[in-house]
Amino acid sequence: MENYQHLSLSERIELYRLHKEGHSMRAIATVLGRSASTISRELRRNSEPTKVWRGGYEPARAQSVSERRRHWDARFKLARDATLRAYVHSRLSAGWSPAEIAGQLKAQTGHCVISHESIYRFVYHRSAQKDYWHRLLPRRKSRRGRLGMRGGSPVQHIQGRVPIHARPREVDTRRTVGHWEGDLMLFSRYGQAVLVSHERSSRLLLAHRQPNKAADPVARKLLRQFAALPARLRRSITFDNGTEFSHHHRLTRTLNMATYFCDPHAPWQKGGIENAIGRMRRRLPRKTDLATLRPHEFDQLIAGYNHTPRKCLNYKTPAAVFCEQLKVLHFKRECTFPPARE
Repeated sequence: MENYQHLSLSERIELYRLHKEGHSMRAIATVLGRSASTISRELRRNSEPTKVWRGGYEPARAQSVSERRRHWDARFKLARDATLRAYVHSRLSAGWSPAEIAGQLKAQTGHCVISHESIYRFVYHRSAQKDYWHRLLPRRKSRRGRLGMRGGSPVQHIQGRVPIHARPREVDTRRTVGHWEGDLMLFSRYGQAVLVSHERSSRLLLAHRQPNKAADPVARKLLRQFAALPARLRRSITFDNGTEFSHHHRLTRTLNMATYFCDPHAPWQKGGIENAIGRMRRRLPRKTDLATLRPHEFDQLIAGYNHTPRKCLNYKTPAAVFCEQLKVLHFKRECTFPPARE
């Protein structure tokens, strides 16, 4: 591909003459010393009718269009750099945004490799759209507005419920580790759900499949999950008012973990996990049948989320930030021990 030479005007004139005389693609390719696919592509892309062109192949117009196309492609760094183009495509396919790709490259190299604006321009350029790159971009969820408070609320069924307004102010800053948000992802098929926990500071996501949304198995899963963490990394958790979290008091009694609840019909009060679920929905839409998803495939989806760089973390990944917090906590704990006697 590096030695490829574009067709010249004289070659296009000869191609036009031979094609008009009825010669086959292979015969024309043999005369011009080109591949049959090159001849086929040349005729196809420069013969289609447009708003200002009736259609059909004409050498002079084909030459003009080709030069104009090369001029436009030269403006895009991704069109010139095949290695960078392949990397950006692989990251977009993994669910990264152009800003996350550009930020991660800058963090790795120490300089701006490509801006997110350049990625967007290339993606929406018509030559890129032939490869459907635009379909790889994250799509913003349509805003329906806040629904009216129709019907009752399960608040009365949650014993010992502590409202979010009683939560310490330090939780809102996201500077203190160990404060979580919890929610349940539901799917179209009855009995399929994913229990999701989101750490507010590092944005780390933990997720487990659930057989249903009953309160007892949800509480048992949360207890097992948080019991594996040091106490400083499980200070509190905030839920919505779903009855699946009505056994929240077991977290407080067993792990001394504070629990808080959003106001009724106010899911934006735990925006971190709502955003995380929105990102997960790109790979796990509501119509997904979890029974067809193998355990390692599910784990890969969660790992993909936790290893995607985030702008709010200076383009570090949630997994890296959480591991740093674990190391700092371990170091502080080691420093509290008295020195060993010789």
